[in-house]
Amino acid sequence: MIDPQQAAAQCSSITDPVCAEVPSVAVVITTYNHAHFLGEAIESVLAQTNAVAEIVVVDDGSVDDPAAVVARYAGVRLIRQPNLGLAAARNTGMRAVHSEKVIFLDADDRLLPNAVAAGRACFAGAAASGFVYGGFRSIDRQGHSLGESYDPIGPRAYSALLRGNRIGMNGTVMYDRGKLMASGGFDTTLPRCEDYDVYLRMARSFPIAFHPEIVAQYRWHGDNMSSDHHEMLKWALRVHARQAKHALAQSDTADDWRRGRQFFRRYYAAQILGAAKENWTRSRSFGRTARGVIQAVTMSPKVVIGRAFQFARRRVGGVLPPGMVYRFKRLQGKRPPLPLGSVRFGDLGRVTPISNDFGFDRGKPVDRYYIEQFLCRHAADIRGRVLEIGDDFYSQRFGGSQIKHQDVLHATAGNPAATIIGDLSQTGSLAADAFDCLVLTQTLHLIFDLRAAVVEMHRALKPGGIVLLTVPGISPIDRGVWGATWYWALTSASASRLFTEVFGADNVRVEAYGNVFAATAFLQGLALEEIDTTKLEIKDASYPVVVAVRAQKVGDD
Repeated sequence: MIDPQQAAAQCSSITDPVCAEVPSVAVVITTYNHAHFLGEAIESVLAQTNAVAEIVVVDDGSVDDPAAVVARYAGVRLIRQPNLGLAAARNTGMRAVHSEKVIFLDADDRLLPNAVAAGRACFAGAAASGFVYGGFRSIDRQGHSLGESYDPIGPRAYSALLRGNRIGMNGTVMYDRGKLMASGGFDTTLPRCEDYDVYLRMARSFPIAFHPEIVAQYRWHGDNMSSDHHEMLKWALRVHARQAKHALAQSDTADDWRRGRQFFRRYYAAQILGAAKENWTRSRSFGRTARGVIQAVTMSPKVVIGRAFQFARRRVGGVLPPGMVYRFKRLQGKRPPLPLGSVRFGDLGRVTPISNDFGFDRGKPVDRYYIEQFLCRHAADIRGRVLEIGDDFYSQRFGGSQIKHQDVLHATAGNPAATIIGDLSQTGSLAADAFDCLVLTQTLHLIFDLRAAVVEMHRALKPGGIVLLTVPGISPIDRGVWGATWYWALTSASASRLFTEVFGADNVRVEAYGNVFAATAFLQGLALEEIDTTKLEIKDASYPVVVAVRAQKVGDD
């Protein structure tokens, strides 16, 4: 049996993608009286950048007419069954498909176009995983964004899941179908939290991997099963209790199990308090509001006390000394900023960095983690005729056999690997309409005329061609030869504007990677080998260590 704690738990740890065989993927859409949303769900699957092998809709005894919706889409199969519940419907779909991987999508939700590609790429770097998952975007009934959610699971997946459901939305998950079936599929005795039960069971037997892509949209429309917070807490605790015997028998998971019990009570108490507040604001119904508060108190008195402290602090916080405000926050179980004068600098209390060479002299630099993560996820784009700057290291690593012709661009003569010598900001330095993919890592900031370089990239790509590019955000400046031409540091906003003006807004995707920990480690020159890389997975847009761009040329312009 595979030990999940010994296996890589994150695709972004970067092992070279296995491109020899692309696993077939099926999508199972379950519906119960959601025919009015079903068409959007099916279209979101048909819009995938990587086509799926099978689309199966399982009608779990609906009284509306999902068959009329399915009939509009050639190749989509409909299976009808009596109303047996969501777990049974998913099991029906699991048994009906033949693909190696499977995604389960509720009819009121949608996949984003990158869902299948991101799952496949993640499995390529973590093939032993029972399942892989990414993040999701909450939307309202009309499809307007309500925010994004993404929670990396870390290297100890089972422990992390004992502390709470880190995945949140089953539509973000791509399962290895064989491993799911071997684990018993979904438990049909569970009316709620059947997905959480599967996660826990599979995490005990297989590694679990995650990737940082937002791959699905979770629609909130008022009739969601998860809107009943009291029922959700009841079933979350019941599913969680099933792990007690196993978790409490081991010292390294016993505390995780206890923390999970607290987490669920606090989480759903906060949800009920929020609903009670909204109810009072909307209707001034004292009875319903009081019942919600009482329910919350029975779940977690600490949450209710914390909210009371918040109310008091808003009223009198301006006149309290900082130390008292800090202690109030600690009583609520929070980790507030430390009071003035109490920070301990330790090894970082220095005016020179630990490494003057980005960390290369200690191991692999922090920014490489993000660069390689980005290229791994988009490895399928590195194909045909490919051009890279300086050498072909990343092209060959991530493109491999997909590359039919490799070029290397260098600004000056003398590089034996170069097949093209030229200045990317000069029109005509590259042949027009010649390349399927351009790979530019940590290069654009060394070119003064950024826009001219982007225009030349666009001109050099074939229609449909793609540029994969990374630039530094928060970074030391090179102390060597590149320091003299280190002109820029970009943000997501500047990179987005720069590329959308040339490629068009619909053809550009910009991502920022980093957080305050990553930025501090990179500025000090620490190496990946000496830090906790799970901390690098948290994204904070205020600390972009690396900004990455995927832009595609469309049409013959």
